[in-house]
Amino acid sequence: MFIDESEGQAAGLKVDQRHHLLFVAAGKTSKGIVYDTRDGSTVAEYQFTPPGDAFLNDVVVTRDAAYFTDTFTPRLFRVPIAGDGTLGAAQVIPVSGPASPVVGFGLNGIDATPDGSTLVVVNSGLAAAYTVDPATGVSRQIEIPGGPLPDSPDGILLDGRTLWVVSNFAETLVKVRLAPDLASGEVVATLTDELFRVPTTVAEFGSRLALVNGRFDLGFPPPFGPGAPPGTDFDVVLVDKP
Repeated sequence: MFIDESEGQAAGLKVDQRHHLLFVAAGKTSKGIVYDTRDGSTVAEYQFTPPGDAFLNDVVVTRDAAYFTDTFTPRLFRVPIAGDGTLGAAQVIPVSGPASPVVGFGLNGIDATPDGSTLVVVNSGLAAAYTVDPATGVSRQIEIPGGPLPDSPDGILLDGRTLWVVSNFAETLVKVRLAPDLASGEVVATLTDELFRVPTTVAEFGSRLALVNGRFDLGFPPPFGPGAPPGTDFDVVLVDKP
């Protein structure tokens, strides 16, 4: 199934397999868009703010909601998901605490614990990871001895007590082993490869990880730049979990 949105944007996406829904964080359009994965039809569009006021960077789906990060302002946008897959009205969750400062780029990658009670985010400008209470928006830094994450952390994947973090311009994948309470963590592996060309996100693919090359080295996408020139090749790199 392919969705052709020639004028659209997709900075981040997640699938709700139970309800056959694809949630898309649509970048500078400030929209969250939901598609039916079976036929590609549009299920819902949420214009969270006027276009350009928010940059919807990533999204995670839990049992009862989808949460979108805004890179421009410390806030999350929440879309409730009922048991039958019905979508509710959008809500705004202001993020407070140490994850809230915006230094160039703010909130970026997001994931959640299996029960949805805790969200995990990275702040690109601060090069750090945080937990966020989805009910209150209160954040807490995940303390990692030895200093911050590599520059420009972007997409993340929470895999049990392992947090995988992609740092785009550092072209690095970091493996962080988290404490049971998620309050701290330890970097236990760092992977770089010549095939990494500014990777921006990571997903699990069986026993391997898939990293998407964003090619920001050739130009930032709008609204930050003109984007990579026509003809640029984009690819996905598969790596064994270190």
